[in-house]
Amino acid sequence: MTNPTTGGHPDLKMVNSNAAAIDIGSTMHMAAVHPDACDMPVRAFGTFTQDLHALAAWFKSCAVTSVAMESTGVYWIPAFEILEAHGLHVILVNARYAKNVPGRKTDVSDAGWLRQLHSYGLLRGSFRPEAEIATLRAYMRQRERLTEYAAAHIQHMQKALMEMNLQLHHVVSDITGVTGMRIIRAIVGGERDPEALAAFRDVRCKSSIETIRAALVGNDREEHVFALTQSLALYDFYKAQIEACDRKLEAAVGALTARANGDLAPLPKARIKGKQHNAPSFDVRAALYGVLGTDLTQIHGLGPSLALKLVAECGTDLRAWKTAKHFTSWLCLAPGNKISGGKLLSSRTRRSSSRAAALLRLAATTIGRSDTALGAFYRRLSSRIGKQKAVTATARKIAVQFYNAVRHGMTYQDQGAAAYDERHRQRVLSNLQRRAKTFGFALAPIPEAAAVS
Repeated sequence: MTNPTTGGHPDLKMVNSNAAAIDIGSTMHMAAVHPDACDMPVRAFGTFTQDLHALAAWFKSCAVTSVAMESTGVYWIPAFEILEAHGLHVILVNARYAKNVPGRKTDVSDAGWLRQLHSYGLLRGSFRPEAEIATLRAYMRQRERLTEYAAAHIQHMQKALMEMNLQLHHVVSDITGVTGMRIIRAIVGGERDPEALAAFRDVRCKSSIETIRAALVGNDREEHVFALTQSLALYDFYKAQIEACDRKLEAAVGALTARANGDLAPLPKARIKGKQHNAPSFDVRAALYGVLGTDLTQIHGLGPSLALKLVAECGTDLRAWKTAKHFTSWLCLAPGNKISGGKLLSSRTRRSSSRAAALLRLAATTIGRSDTALGAFYRRLSSRIGKQKAVTATARKIAVQFYNAVRHGMTYQDQGAAAYDERHRQRVLSNLQRRAKTFGFALAPIPEAAAVS
């Protein structure tokens, strides 16, 4: 006879009898509690706000303390936030992990199966940062979307200029720069004289006035000017929205700064001079330093904007991962360990849609040509195993440096490409000497005279 407290699984120990689960849907949520807690342990609830509050009240009446739900699209977000506001402990479960657990019966609902797994402690909750970081992340992702929308209208402006045969993009490096925007606004304002348009050239522009004047002799058709006018208006609108988003970002980072304790040392000297393109309009580097107490931009590959994105995705408290190895494994940047019969079958990294991992890979690609230790590491691996794997390995090293800086306050010190190459050379030489010694040989350097000849 099976033990009824384990639901037909006598070998499993129930660790949370007050567990519940929700099968998330777009128009209906199926919720399940322990069969002993209610006459109808599985119930359907709507997705309206009052339905979610009723769901939370039902959970409390059934003495539920912990709720598990799968991450289905964005439908889980309102239910998660409302249940959490009612004081329930909610975990978000990756559907892949729940699907891989064997033993499910076909007559058990999704919600009932999730509740059963959760009561046995077989579900692991996904990482979700605290409320302040979640707010920062929402603003950061909104800013990225606005930047993408603005970039689309830059292409629309360039298309309208090409249809007018105004070769502005051939004489200026960026049509949204000072020279380009002056000329575009003048065209929209009604100016058609190439001489007058070329006079808007900024002194820093590399092309001469004569070259710009020749490129601005075009075919001024009304429909193309209309398209350019609307594209410029939409571009200005999204730039204004990005500026408003920057104010929200600055306030969100300022709220984190207010929680930082202790006096900080002066901000280190900036490693990168100048402002990055599409960077927020406030001093991100100083703001992050006030929050973390360490300058993330000292790590090669991490600029202020990318560092802010990483903090928004991972948070300022990385205690959710015990070590840097756990952190890189969560990012799917660590080598796999598919082993069978004691033999390693594959060490490929898992596929991941993590935004943080994508940001770290982007940072790895930017330091391939730098005269740094990370750059030398990337070049050595790319020549041996290919650029794609070299990017992953370098991204993992940057992730370790990021984890150590945020979690332990460690300062990044670059040893330089020459020092890294010399250390690698000594390591290879010592390995060769050890292998030669096992075969009864001894390595000796070639005399200088023989080496020259």
